[in-house]
Amino acid sequence: MSDTNDRDLAPQDAFEGLTYGSYLRVPELLDLQHMVVERSHDEHLFIVIHQAYELWFKQILYELDTVVRLLRRKDWGEAAHLILRVVAIERVLVDQIHILETMRPRDFCHFRSALKPASGFQSVQFREVEFMTGLRDERYLRFLAEGSPERAQLEKRLAEPSLGEVFFDALRDEGFAIPEVIEPDSPSWDAAVAALLPIYAEPEQYDALYRVCEALVEHDEWIGIWRYHHVRVVERIIGSKYGTGGSHGVRYLESTLSKRALPLLWAVRTYLDESSLFATYQEP
Repeated sequence: MSDTNDRDLAPQDAFEGLTYGSYLRVPELLDLQHMVVERSHDEHLFIVIHQAYELWFKQILYELDTVVRLLRRKDWGEAAHLILRVVAIERVLVDQIHILETMRPRDFCHFRSALKPASGFQSVQFREVEFMTGLRDERYLRFLAEGSPERAQLEKRLAEPSLGEVFFDALRDEGFAIPEVIEPDSPSWDAAVAALLPIYAEPEQYDALYRVCEALVEHDEWIGIWRYHHVRVVERIIGSKYGTGGSHGVRYLESTLSKRALPLLWAVRTYLDESSLFATYQEP
């Protein structure tokens, strides 16, 4: 005879008021997977994975919007904490995409043509993540209808300062002589590197700022890692076919692999040398 009281397992008030299902809107969530091709087993997986991506993108944007406010308040510690939460999500996104590799190329072909002209180019939230991080390209707007709420949202993000711009503004307030306009291969670029170099040369002294810099770099890095895994998965499933939205497919995706949203933070480390270490580790 069990010692467990039935009430311990299901107290009467567990069936009244808020429940797990009603709080998370589970019935509505599970009713959002509508396939366009009959008897297409793998299409359900395709939908679920991409819907899960959109939920994670929503969470990333929620965190990054908060990071912007924290950077403006110069709350470096909390900003770094939330950027690293975004990185943790991005690690999940990289793992998640490989579930698609369980879909055989033949099985994807069964429903792929029915998806045209829909395209990943139309993922507004992914473009928002890119725009916020610093990867800006107005050409992506053309994949969304003029006057649509989706296009208006992207245009709004395009007009807002990026994470890097907000961070550099905050650093200027702290006395770092970072030029207002920074152009690659110019004196302004050299001046910006020189202004940021102390943070990397003396990370102990600038610990909080260093953590923000490296969290931003890691976020930028994981966007690139996700791109690489994405292109390899796409190549494995469709080869060199054109994308459903009309792009050159894998060829286009490979052209995005070298993108850096925060090139200045990547460049700073190039200018460190052994003199930076000497000040830290010299004998007393």
